[in-house]
Amino acid sequence: MDNRAEVREFLISRRAHVAPEQVGLPTGSNRRVKGLRRSEVATLAGLSVEYYTRLERGAISGASPQVLESIARALNLDDAERAHLFDLAHAASPVARPPRRRSSKSYVPHQSLQWALDAVTAGPAFVRNGRMDLLAVNPLARAFYKDCYDMPGQAPNIARFTFLDPRAYEFYPDWDAFAEVTVSILRTEAGRDPHNKELHDLIGELSTRSEEFRTRWGAHNVRHHGTGFKTFNHPVVGEMTLAFEGLEMAAEPGLTLTIYAAEPGSPSAERLQLLASWAASEYGIQPASEKTRTEG
Repeated sequence: MDNRAEVREFLISRRAHVAPEQVGLPTGSNRRVKGLRRSEVATLAGLSVEYYTRLERGAISGASPQVLESIARALNLDDAERAHLFDLAHAASPVARPPRRRSSKSYVPHQSLQWALDAVTAGPAFVRNGRMDLLAVNPLARAFYKDCYDMPGQAPNIARFTFLDPRAYEFYPDWDAFAEVTVSILRTEAGRDPHNKELHDLIGELSTRSEEFRTRWGAHNVRHHGTGFKTFNHPVVGEMTLAFEGLEMAAEPGLTLTIYAAEPGSPSAERLQLLASWAASEYGIQPASEKTRTEG
């Protein structure tokens, strides 16, 4: 990834999103740019126009936290956008160490992690990385994401499934919302880890093969995605609305543990139980703890 280009395009895109009246400036009739001018951002941030122009052109290395905070305030950045700006500045630093990331191809979950996932029996639980590879799953998550595992010649990857598999349009009733979230997660990871070859290759593949991805990628949107509700249309058991919680793993930087759960007693909970029964008959899947007892 070209860090300078990422900084430039992100700041320009955020500047375009701020209407002058939002920050107390006159709209005027002779504006040639969408949103704020560079000079207006510089004034709002308390910076010289020359210095802000250099920053917006990508020369962000060495910018102090105070400068970054002032730019974030001037551009009305939300928490996710502010964090992304700081990530881009950190990645541009000549002394910054690349984040410790394991290759998805060589990653093997600790036995204790698999035990913990298998202990979650009421809903799908899985571990993914920033490029949205499914690295470890419990039995329900394997059945839940069955179509991700069925893509020929590919390791299970949620982003690739979302944009390159037609079945995704059925699986996600609100496909546009899922597509936006997927791109935002990848964009956030690209800011944190711009030299990750596997991530770069995935983004290149999706940009080449999917116009939908390419358009969304160019918007430079980021967001925090840790909790909420989602609706799915599973090909075996039908529609389910599930709550989700995403937890950053302290022992494995860059990995996220996600758990889906249905409201107790709801139709979605009943369908998760049906999915568990289907998984047992279709795959012969059972938790590792059960395997240990039967094999012992």
